Amino acid sequence: MKHKSVTFAIFIGLLAIIVLVGSSSVGTAQTISADLITQSSRESARHEKDADYWFDKGALCATYGNDSAAIKYFQKAIVLDPRRSDAYFAQGVSYGQLENFFEATALINKAIEMEPHNGLYYYGRARVYLLADDREKAIEDFKKAAELDDEDAQIYINTIAKTQ
Repeated sequence: MKHKSVTFAIFIGLLAIIVLVGSSSVGTAQTISADLITQSSRESARHEKDADYWFDKGALCATYGNDSAAIKYFQKAIVLDPRRSDAYFAQGVSYGQLENFFEATALINKAIEMEPHNGLYYYGRARVYLLADDREKAIEDFKKAAELDDEDAQIYINTIAKTQ
């Protein structure tokens, strides 16, 4: 997105120069404009096959609360690189935010299967269980995440212990 706006700004700047300089530069400006369009097309084609690009785009959408779009972008990352446990996890969290708990836990389970020692994944699944009102499973996962040194899970467990 940022690259397109920069390219667009450059394009507008070139058009302004053409108007100021006159029609003698139009041929050159047309060539420059065509080059910019070609470069933009190449960048878009490169992104189509870049799992990191789609993952980052999904993460940005999720951060701003657009979990439906995030799910689509995470899926593109998974298709391009099915070994990305973080994409399964993030997609699962987005499904959880949309209250599709079955799909959320299935995807997070896949991430855990791929990386069983990642405390963040257990913490995320615990949060989904909380959203689904399954406190017992949530506490189990918070404990597992805390054992795996997930700091947020440790804080949560300590907070729960203080209130009981």
